[in-house]
Amino acid sequence: MGIEFLVTSLIVTASPGTGVLYTLATGLSRGFRPSIVAAFGCTLGIVPHMAATIMGLAALMHTSALAFQTFKFLGVAYLLYVAWNTWRDRGTLSVEEQAGEPPSPVRVIWTGILLNILNPKLTIFFLAFLPQFVSANEAHPVPRMIELSAVFMLMTFVIFIGYGLLAASVRDHVISRPQVMTWMRRTFAGAFVALGAKLAFTNI
Repeated sequence: MGIEFLVTSLIVTASPGTGVLYTLATGLSRGFRPSIVAAFGCTLGIVPHMAATIMGLAALMHTSALAFQTFKFLGVAYLLYVAWNTWRDRGTLSVEEQAGEPPSPVRVIWTGILLNILNPKLTIFFLAFLPQFVSANEAHPVPRMIELSAVFMLMTFVIFIGYGLLAASVRDHVISRPQVMTWMRRTFAGAFVALGAKLAFTNI
């Protein structure tokens, strides 16, 4: 496993996206432990993309405009749904945490999984990314791709936990200021809308 793979994976996983944003929002609203759950869910959301790439389904989506567009707009719709819930649900980013029932760990995990599953750019990324690090002379390419994918997922989980820790560390300073919490909620909602708009204009 070369240093190029590790550096590229680090850049990709550390770059702000839907998973990072969701982990940060969870860390700010619920604390460090729930942010770990969110990071775990986002990491699990990578598995279908990895499986699709290994099984060759990513190549089909890459060549089929209809399949890509359908999957893309499902992702856009879900991002807008998350944005709307973030905007209106004070339980997501609220000072009065005890006033609202916090989402269960299962719900947090499923939200993280769906956010990454409904992101066709991840599949296309795996299609273009992984083969570069698998030699044409590789005797067992599938185990090699699984190994590289596992490393990528581990880096994603660790880095997202770091984001969650960062958010949780400033949480007490933020939740004591209602106006800050209101603007944080609006900022996260706006960011999800922006990511949805960016995804809507993504082409194969």
